[in-house]
Amino acid sequence: MTASANPCVFIIDDDPGVRTSIQELLESVDLQSKVFAKPQDFLLSQRADGPSCLVLDVRLPGVSGIEFQKELLAAGVQIPIIFITGHGDIPMSVKAMKLGAVEFLTKPFRDQELLDAIQQALERDRVTRRNRSGITDLQERYGTLTAREREVMDLVVSGKLNKQIASELGTS
Repeated sequence: MTASANPCVFIIDDDPGVRTSIQELLESVDLQSKVFAKPQDFLLSQRADGPSCLVLDVRLPGVSGIEFQKELLAAGVQIPIIFITGHGDIPMSVKAMKLGAVEFLTKPFRDQELLDAIQQALERDRVTRRNRSGITDLQERYGTLTAREREVMDLVVSGKLNKQIASELGTS
């Protein structure tokens, strides 16, 4: 799946009612979703390589949502996160946002608030994927350059003029 593929929203919440409710809301606006009761189930799942985001409960059995966010960051898993909680406080929300969360919603929240946050998170993921793809493309192109071309490229990128580069390389 590519960055232009259909997005998927992953939902991790230990409450089956909440999972079902969010999944039905997403279906009503034609968004694909996958639900999990535990973070470990999410980690073990097969995830397509397309735009996605994670709706994550703060309070989960075994590991908190914020601790799971830290685990994902440490593992290099880059996925925008929207936290939902019935027991949030300001310090907790600040911590989540500092770690890169897109939104921190306190239950009960309006459906539109969640949908807006999900759209923002999916767009953030699309942009990140495009940027990563562009960097990979540049790295591949750079890899095709000869040693001499790389030497010239380094001087060009450093801002030197053609005459300065020629002088430094001993050419005309």
